[in-house]
Amino acid sequence: MANTFLTPQVIAQAALATLYETTVAAQLVHRDYSPEFVAKVGDTVNVRKPAVFEAQEFADGGSIDLQDATEGNVPVVLNHHADVSFSVTTKDLSLKIEDFAAQLLDPAMEAISQKIDRDVLSFRNDITAEVGSGTGDYTSLYTAADSLVDAGTVLDIANVPVTERRVIVGPKTKGAWLKDPLLQRADQSGSTAALRQANFGGFLFGFDPYMSQNIGQPAANPAAGQPTTEVNVGFHRTAVALVTRQLELPLGAQNAAIEGYKGFGIRVVYDYDIKSKKDIVSLDVLYGVKTLDPARAVLIKGADKAA
Repeated sequence: MANTFLTPQVIAQAALATLYETTVAAQLVHRDYSPEFVAKVGDTVNVRKPAVFEAQEFADGGSIDLQDATEGNVPVVLNHHADVSFSVTTKDLSLKIEDFAAQLLDPAMEAISQKIDRDVLSFRNDITAEVGSGTGDYTSLYTAADSLVDAGTVLDIANVPVTERRVIVGPKTKGAWLKDPLLQRADQSGSTAALRQANFGGFLFGFDPYMSQNIGQPAANPAAGQPTTEVNVGFHRTAVALVTRQLELPLGAQNAAIEGYKGFGIRVVYDYDIKSKKDIVSLDVLYGVKTLDPARAVLIKGADKAA
């Protein structure tokens, strides 16, 4: 009996499920996805920014004042093309999808999801508001209460909506915050598996707190002015957008598939490398990250409270 091989479509569907379940930061920001094809990395697409309205007093006998939805279009460059390609054997492609995923696919997609989260978190470079000093050590850490109350105040003053506020911290900050009795009593929540695992405090001081290992660590010997602690971030969902688009199937590709699901799209292509005489499975995702409103986010640099 001939072997039944895994098809690109089966692999793409499984890969997409893993990608969706393993991202953290990507799940917490404004999302824009379309199944329309784009040609290549570097293309620019226009996405709709969430609308802003002003509530006005209506006078009896008067008329309404129609407002234009000031959502506008925001150009976003699709400047990130995450790729993982690996060689496979005939035996690999004859595995059950569960076994193939455990051995090869899940590690590949975890690498892509980590890259997406790192790229989303790069929006911190656009944020100017901050709380905490960014100096000191983790034994004198700016507590969860101090951090989030101060960060919330910054967002309140900027008229940021009080709903859909999130905070992403690094593992050291999470470890220190979990020593806070207030957090130890909080319930866990989250939607996807990654979010449930990343969420460590339920709703806390106006924020849903999450931990990401992709937050980044300070340099071992930071230069003057650089933080010596993790640079965490509190933000509203609409502070930053993750924009994803489908990649086209290669011309003449016989073994290729594209799948999309809940704001993510992935392409899977089988090929043969004549130089190495190996079969190749290639998985790639195209996306861009755009800061929509830096005033809707605040950096949390604490170890010690700022003077």
